[in-house]
Amino acid sequence: MKLHHIGLVVAELDLGVRYCCETLGLSRFSESVLDPLQRVHICFAYDDAGICYELIAPASDDSPVSQALRTRHNLLNHLAYEVADLAMATEKLRAQRHLPLGPSQPAIAFGGAHVQFFLSPLGHIVELIEAPTP
Repeated sequence: MKLHHIGLVVAELDLGVRYCCETLGLSRFSESVLDPLQRVHICFAYDDAGICYELIAPASDDSPVSQALRTRHNLLNHLAYEVADLAMATEKLRAQRHLPLGPSQPAIAFGGAHVQFFLSPLGHIVELIEAPTP
């Protein structure tokens, strides 16, 4: 697995972008995207070392990240990894006691590539992103 990004939950994308600019010194940002399946607004930020941060804001009250904002837990929300074969990586994680948080779904932010989220035995969330086939 290859680290793809670090997911940060923010109340509004503008607040997250401002924080990344002012505090982290980031200046490269993607256009924001609405993902109706995930019920979130997303923007990516990149540092000079190539580390990617995904800023995630709820698009509705029933967004999966709304609970994190209400409780102030899991705001450093997930580590995302790109995998060549989502089914094989899913089986490996399940064998290692990771619990799926739902089925895989296409994600607009990744050009329709399928993603799937898991709760790790350590209590953090892992996202798998299926890499596009060459």
